[in-house]
Amino acid sequence: MDSPVPPRPTEPRPRRRDRHGRGMRGPVAPPQVPLSTSRSESFRDLVRDSVDRLERRWPQLAEVEFLVMDVPTTQDETVPLGSSHPAGKEHPARILVYRRPVEIRTKNRDERALLVHEVVVEQVAELLGLAPESVDPRYGQE
Repeated sequence: MDSPVPPRPTEPRPRRRDRHGRGMRGPVAPPQVPLSTSRSESFRDLVRDSVDRLERRWPQLAEVEFLVMDVPTTQDETVPLGSSHPAGKEHPARILVYRRPVEIRTKNRDERALLVHEVVVEQVAELLGLAPESVDPRYGQE
């Protein structure tokens, strides 16, 4: 015996996320836990830590703008990890660190922190016209 399929209602029923009366789901982790930060936020924190470390030795870096971009806009065969631009009439000196190329070249957070610091030191050295070893004496030793 075949049972007929009931016709679809003309108005859709509201979907309920709170099916069992326990309330809406909360965040997986509280905001103070590192799990709740995104990859781009944690990368910005690594750049900020590196800049803070260098600003203690080089106070003139307070006038330099440090930016994080996902990928470089150049179409070269080699992909840069960072770039520096001297100050102009309308803008301060800028140092760019490219997140995705750095993340691809590292396996874990410790390697990433080391590579970010090396990139920042190299770009500061290029901007100041100095050797990277004079900007940070521990450059290349870590």
